[in-house]
Amino acid sequence: MIETTSIPVNRIQRQRGADGEGSVQFQMDPTVKIGTAKVFAVYGKGGIGKSTTSSNLSVAFSKLGKRVLQIGCDPKHDSTFTLTKKLMPTVIDALETVDFHAEELRLDDFVFKGYNGVMCVEAGGPPAGTGCGGYVVGQTVKLLKEHHLLEDTDVVIFDVLGDVVCGGFAAPLQHADRALIVTANDFDSIFAMNRIVQAIGAKAKNYNVRLGGVIANRSDATDQIDKYNAVTGLKTMAHFPMLDEIRKSRLQKCTLFELEPTPAVKAVQDEYMRLAAALWLGADPLPSIPMKDRDIFDLLGFD
Repeated sequence: MIETTSIPVNRIQRQRGADGEGSVQFQMDPTVKIGTAKVFAVYGKGGIGKSTTSSNLSVAFSKLGKRVLQIGCDPKHDSTFTLTKKLMPTVIDALETVDFHAEELRLDDFVFKGYNGVMCVEAGGPPAGTGCGGYVVGQTVKLLKEHHLLEDTDVVIFDVLGDVVCGGFAAPLQHADRALIVTANDFDSIFAMNRIVQAIGAKAKNYNVRLGGVIANRSDATDQIDKYNAVTGLKTMAHFPMLDEIRKSRLQKCTLFELEPTPAVKAVQDEYMRLAAALWLGADPLPSIPMKDRDIFDLLGFD
């Protein structure tokens, strides 16, 4: 493994029997814990609407009176732009300005206030092909802890990039209480969800994270999701239809809660509020029982 000089990727070890036989995983510093906040990690296929879901869920929690922190974990650093109305500097950007001397950073160098008081952080990521995304997540949490922001937070939402393919991308699972999976009612989205269920099962062996539930997004029907849930024991916690106002909200750089409350928009707002209230009250963890790839092909798309 090649380490870069710009981003000191460390604590990447080969383990056997921990997070999967022979896996190479990024190891978080076990002394850096988020604290008393409820922590959710939002996963799903690339382009499925995780950032839209995360941002609107953050606003819903804030409207319940909770102090919310959203952490974007994608090099695109666009998780929070509907909250802040523009792309914000990332933690990696801030670290580069001080030559990676983290002690020289101030909180307002990488934490920004968004709509309805939601605090926003974009972790960013290493340049393509040069480092581990897990380092960025670990460094972000460490900085937030050192600046005592997490002590004043009720809810933390990690918005995580695309499919889970390595330990670095799965790093937020080492901090989360519950993982939420966003999916559409189609084969590709559900196939990606199944891989995420596998990752959650691996991390649950060593960390407190458990599967919280499924969020059906951009789908008027849920019959394929329902088939998958019935086999694996999962549950759909919220359902958001294929509504053009949702797409337009990102183009307008705003959350759904800032749109004119037409009946359709109001129904989606109410669904986000219901989801936030249910997550805050807590739910029993769901079993993580992934399917074999071939079995998914046999299950979905047939009457």
